[in-house]
Amino acid sequence: MQIVTRKPDDPAAIAEEYRRGVGYKKGMGVRGMYEQNRMNERFFAGDQWYGAHCGNDRPLARYNVIKRIGDYKMAVIGGTPVTVQYSAEGVPLTPGDRETVRLLRQAAAGDGYALPETELPGKEEINLVMSALSDYFRVTAERVKFDDLKGQALRDAYQSGTGVLYTYWDAGVKTGLYAGGRGGAPIAGDVACEALDIENVYFGDPGLDDVQKQPYILIAQRKSVAAVRDEAEKNGVSQADIRRIRPGEDGPTPLWGEPEDTRKAMVLTRFWKEPDAQGSPRVWAVRVCGDVVVRKKWCLGVRLYPLAKFSWERRRGCAYGDSEITYLIPNQIAINRMLTANVWSAMMTGMPLMVVNGDVVPGEITNDPGQILRIYGSAEDADGAVRYISPPVGSPFESLIDGMVRNTLSQAGANEAALGDMQPDNTSAILALREAATLPLQPVQERFYSFCEDVARIWAEFWVMLYGDRQLKIEDENGTWFFPFQAQRYRDLLISTRVDVGGSVLWNETQTLQMLNNLLEKGVIDGIQYLRRLPKGAVADREGLIRELQGRQAAGQGEPSPQ
Repeated sequence: MQIVTRKPDDPAAIAEEYRRGVGYKKGMGVRGMYEQNRMNERFFAGDQWYGAHCGNDRPLARYNVIKRIGDYKMAVIGGTPVTVQYSAEGVPLTPGDRETVRLLRQAAAGDGYALPETELPGKEEINLVMSALSDYFRVTAERVKFDDLKGQALRDAYQSGTGVLYTYWDAGVKTGLYAGGRGGAPIAGDVACEALDIENVYFGDPGLDDVQKQPYILIAQRKSVAAVRDEAEKNGVSQADIRRIRPGEDGPTPLWGEPEDTRKAMVLTRFWKEPDAQGSPRVWAVRVCGDVVVRKKWCLGVRLYPLAKFSWERRRGCAYGDSEITYLIPNQIAINRMLTANVWSAMMTGMPLMVVNGDVVPGEITNDPGQILRIYGSAEDADGAVRYISPPVGSPFESLIDGMVRNTLSQAGANEAALGDMQPDNTSAILALREAATLPLQPVQERFYSFCEDVARIWAEFWVMLYGDRQLKIEDENGTWFFPFQAQRYRDLLISTRVDVGGSVLWNETQTLQMLNNLLEKGVIDGIQYLRRLPKGAVADREGLIRELQGRQAAGQGEPSPQ
């Protein structure tokens, strides 16, 4: 029996890999990934009566416990500022080396630094470049709006179990740089990022958690037929193949008279690793639509898969994460049902019911103020003509609702202290309780920081492999300056990343001001240091005050005593 081996860019093989990935996801859990994630998203957003077919006769009330738990946990995990530090494996960095790097950075900021002419970079050059890349990460993060992307990946992970950030090379990005100076050719192209839905990402080995060890990765996209045909034409696809690009059969039912070009087609992009012509491992990709190759096999030029994955809860032997919303939905449904029954009961029995003896009061009762009722009969008949039935005292659902909401929040790690619902009688105790409530989130935080490190590592791979000779924009205490960077000198370095976490969200501006005041009173810092560390917006014209204090110091007047 002869075994037929298909090429990695064969459209038929890619279609089969996609069908296997879809089948695996449909078999996950009770409902499958696609339906479960749609359900989780609706419950998080508040559309929690979808598909219940309860009509409009009763008020469909809801108390969105899921969103409150999710907002709290996402704020704790993603609200802490992070910075990235690059370093090279095998290259020491002692305190003396740090001082050398600081002096070299000052020289580079003043155009007093030139790259050595040696064939291989030395220790000082490597440490200087790693320091520059650490600052350049922040510049790139601001350009691609990394904070927004992190928030989107974090929300995707909470709702679907997995958040994915895709990094790619965008040749159309304008850098404002020119080769050889302002008179040279403009330098274009830089990294760009996009948060992907996990439903559209398919790992070749769904039982392997490590992204970089995957045999291949598929990304599914729905694009208009016109856009896919335009891309195929730009990539040199024949007109006969372009005409075979058709809308997908699994898409929405087309509207009457809708042109084919506006309908959606399924486009699959496959990534895999194989050596290039020189024998070096590289990531390759191909893009297909049905049995048509939209873009032939091309090399991305990097050695790492350009995807970083963050799992909210890891599943054993599974590349896809798990969401806690799936297991909070039964509690949410029970709370909504009891709350709706409670509101309906209050509406029906909240007001006293009027009972009228029709034999004694034949006229119509309008309940208008000052209405005069005509009563026929004796005084005894008049006394019993109209009476009121008092509603029941309290509702049997209120205690059940309060208890279930409180227990659901508490079991999910969002107690009153964590949510800030406690009275601030003892601030230290409340802070201690809040810190204790965040401890169970530590594993999720560690996975999120590891996700940020993976993104930083992928960006560094793009920089050293695709940047060539260009200048890196640096913003630090020396101002804004540009560092000369020759990417090919650092391609063989083993670059590692480390995420440094900033101050906790519990330390707000009030606590920061209190600490700065104590340091100033004790003489640990002076007035200039105090002003530089104030929260933004705390003092108007802060830079002007700093310049005035510096002028006094230069004139020998000193600073006024903090006393």
